[in-house]
Amino acid sequence: MINEQLMILAEATPEEGGEHQPPNPLLPQWYDITWSLVAFAVVLFVFWKFVIPKYKQVLNERRETIEGGIERAEAAQAEAAASLKAYREQLAGAREEAAGIREEARTQGTQIIADMKTQATAESDRIIANGNAQLDAQRQQVVSELRGDLGKMSVDLAEKLVGAQLSDDVKQAGTVDRFLAELDAETAK
Repeated sequence: MINEQLMILAEATPEEGGEHQPPNPLLPQWYDITWSLVAFAVVLFVFWKFVIPKYKQVLNERRETIEGGIERAEAAQAEAAASLKAYREQLAGAREEAAGIREEARTQGTQIIADMKTQATAESDRIIANGNAQLDAQRQQVVSELRGDLGKMSVDLAEKLVGAQLSDDVKQAGTVDRFLAELDAETAK
């Protein structure tokens, strides 16, 4: 009934000289606006209640994942930098140690060479001294053998020259000693 009354009123009020004009297609009717607002409110409520919280949750998870990834990357980078620093320190320490070992080896090598030279000189001196001692002993032996042989030969020669036999050992030893003394005296001049 109200609808009928409104229709009647709408027809009774003429616009611009009492003529009835058709509705403007650019301006919607009031019931279209009402139902559109209701549908918009329902869609807005569904978005507000379900879609936006889920969207915020996904965004927060992504942000946390990205921030966590950045933090892990920074931590890994810091750890890598610390490892690189430790490696460089170890490398520098190893280089210093190697230089020390080389220097110690050079020092030991020089010391070993000096020791070996000293030992070689001492051994050479010892060998020379032993050789000299052996030469002296052999010379003494040869000299004593030669004296004996020379004495015997000189006695034999003297017997042949004199024609007499010098068989007395005491006389023979005295003659030999006197002959050798004269011989030593002549060679010493």
